[in-house]
Amino acid sequence: MSGFLIFTQKFKMNFKKYLFIFSLIVFSSFSKAQITVHPTIFAGYEYQNQSLGELGARFIFLKKDDVLYRVSGSALVGSVPHKLAVLPKLQGDVLFNFSKNDDIKHSYYFLLGAEATNKYIAPKAGISLFGIVDFTGGYAFNYGHQLINGKELKGLNFNFSINIPLVVLE
Repeated sequence: MSGFLIFTQKFKMNFKKYLFIFSLIVFSSFSKAQITVHPTIFAGYEYQNQSLGELGARFIFLKKDDVLYRVSGSALVGSVPHKLAVLPKLQGDVLFNFSKNDDIKHSYYFLLGAEATNKYIAPKAGISLFGIVDFTGGYAFNYGHQLINGKELKGLNFNFSINIPLVVLE
């Protein structure tokens, strides 16, 4: 059993290193183009074997409005078996819409992404309406047998979030 614990600790350390390297590669691809950055705040709901509320900040990177890249950090908060639980969450998304010269069809984006907490990692897919309202679903994979207050957070998940651009608040 101790060998398994050593493996999970090394996996967590390596995961952070690989996530950092992946982020550098993704952001270095933006270096030649003029990129616009839009900060937003968001609130949402996530079902991950447990109902959780979510609150965080998100940065949207775009050159054109055909492909958007989003990076976010948030906190998942909920009552997991009658105890308050808070999970930090990092998330990365790519939003696609290749409709040209058609405003109505350009009001939605297809979304592919992944989210990671200190308990699980979950690839996801969904749709974003106007870049403001997101509906996503995915499947979470636990790191080893990570539990939160005795409950395992793995399996199908569903997310709903509302994004508020900070420009609106000014």
